[in-house]
Amino acid sequence: MLLWLLGAALLSPAAGFYLPGLAPVSFCEQENSQVPDCKSSIDLFVNRLDSVESVLPYEYNAFDFCSESKSKRPSENLGQVLFGERIESSPYKFNYKKPMTCQKVCTKSYKPSDASDKAKLDFLKKGMLLNYQHHWIVDNMPVTWCYDVEDGQKFCNPGFPIGCYITESGQAKDACVVNANFKETDSFYIFNHVDITIYYHVVEHEQLGARLVAAKVEPKSFENPDDDKPDCSGKPKFLKNKNTDEFKITYTYSVNFVEDIKIRWASRWDYILESMPHTNIQWFSIMNSLVIVLFLSGMVAMILLRTLHKDIARYNQMDSVEDAQEEFGWKLVHGDVFRPPRKGMLLSVFLGSGTQIFIMTFVTLFFACLGFLSPANRGALMTCAVVLWVLLGTPAGYVAARLYKAFGGEKWKTNVLLTAFLCPGVVFADFFVMNLILWGEGSSAAMPFGTLVAILALWFCVSVPLTFIGAYFGFKKAGIEHPVRTNQIPRQIPDQSFYTKPLPGIVMGGILPFGCIFIQLFFILNSIWSHQMYYMFGFLFLVFIILVITCSEATILLGYFHLCAEDYHWQWRSFLTSGFTAVYFLIYAVHYFFSKLQITGLASIILYFGYTTIMALIFFLFTGTIGFFACFWFVTKIYSVVKVD
Repeated sequence: MLLWLLGAALLSPAAGFYLPGLAPVSFCEQENSQVPDCKSSIDLFVNRLDSVESVLPYEYNAFDFCSESKSKRPSENLGQVLFGERIESSPYKFNYKKPMTCQKVCTKSYKPSDASDKAKLDFLKKGMLLNYQHHWIVDNMPVTWCYDVEDGQKFCNPGFPIGCYITESGQAKDACVVNANFKETDSFYIFNHVDITIYYHVVEHEQLGARLVAAKVEPKSFENPDDDKPDCSGKPKFLKNKNTDEFKITYTYSVNFVEDIKIRWASRWDYILESMPHTNIQWFSIMNSLVIVLFLSGMVAMILLRTLHKDIARYNQMDSVEDAQEEFGWKLVHGDVFRPPRKGMLLSVFLGSGTQIFIMTFVTLFFACLGFLSPANRGALMTCAVVLWVLLGTPAGYVAARLYKAFGGEKWKTNVLLTAFLCPGVVFADFFVMNLILWGEGSSAAMPFGTLVAILALWFCVSVPLTFIGAYFGFKKAGIEHPVRTNQIPRQIPDQSFYTKPLPGIVMGGILPFGCIFIQLFFILNSIWSHQMYYMFGFLFLVFIILVITCSEATILLGYFHLCAEDYHWQWRSFLTSGFTAVYFLIYAVHYFFSKLQITGLASIILYFGYTTIMALIFFLFTGTIGFFACFWFVTKIYSVVKVD
């Protein structure tokens, strides 16, 4: 009933089959106001500014730009707040099909003698030096800056720079390469004028007015002779790095409207996604990795099925006691294979948290594939993941309790508390330290105190009680029945060769799963750190399934080899074998940092590695859990089909 009500509440505001907040908005000219629900004014919103050279995003108002006196902020969801998005209304005002030329917004003046003015100007210079980018929004769509790249292609960036810097040696940095007139050395060029072009599509056969299908911007720089009456002509506006005079910046804008009959409202994001760098990425190489992974999966399955089939047939044909005494391989350890592992408490807690992460990832990706979490639905992906994690406390508590009971544990109170607080606590502590650094740097990504309290409330008031409920049912249920009895005296493990020792097996086990995800990993890291949109969720879901299969098969294969070598300590090893993929993820993230990013500043470097550690820990629990349950199923299966006296 509760789920039905929740579903009804979610779907009720939607028009037709549009998601809430994502239905098209119609625009009309002011004279033609007969059409109901038709707007004439177009709102332009500004978002936080970010840079590929710094992990620290800043609010629009952190820089001394023109702002609205009465700023009305649209409500932001949890995901937007976590990602540091701060959307607010802007002073750039215009109406549908009412072109404007060189409209003044405001003039900012800076006196070198005034400490406050000097600090504002220095911060603006820092923003230009680190190539901070504006992110504007019109009709829930990013305002893009399109420019030509190599091979005659056009790249549309969902952001545009504040300005740029020419070095003392005369080298143009970042956006300064777009204009040959930017040649004053050791100077900052400010983009104080924007040409906004709005593309619209008139809806045919319907009295609905027009729909906006694209918004493009071209940043320009003008030195206006008269700041009160700017004419948006003349030479570019620059600021000498060692300037000691009073400096004024007049911000202006022009708006133009163009009808586009080709682009439909439903496909208006396509031009941005199609021009993303690296998205025409070697589909061939992705298919290639898929074929390799499927081929390896086939090989693993074939080896296991053929070898196991022969082993089981041979063991079941042994009738005499003499034959039984000559047993070898995995059958010999049947009396020890279900012996509880050392540190069983910790393993069960990890597996509980891993199950919670696995279900959360699966459901989030499933919704993303259906289009519920598209880039147009801002912050939805993160909101969905956090809410699911909170609601999935019950499976975490249940799995941890069931396995801890199967391992012969009796300290059930400690088990429940560790499941509820250990892994989430480590993640939250890391996140809190990162948040303190962001607070100290004055970044918009610093989570407001109220949101921090809300997340703690979700954890303590929803997730923890659900974990307790799951653990109650897990402990109440009868223990897991193993197919073979465990001997009282542990069997001695013979000397192992190098390849069957724990560490080499664990290190080898992570290579195969990592091999099938590293291409997707590149795009995911790009979307997080290089501020590019990620939208290939269908493909990511496919890679997720391949990762689950590969982790399972690699762990089963190595587990089988260790059992054949009469080593029955498979529980921790199965968890660590596939969990070691996270170590390769960490190594790749370090390689990505040094080879692909130009991040500068100690705070940004600490933040990069702090957030990467959180991702690696979550990935470790996720992959480790897959490996353990695959191996647990395999061991239970093979020992249940052999005859044991």
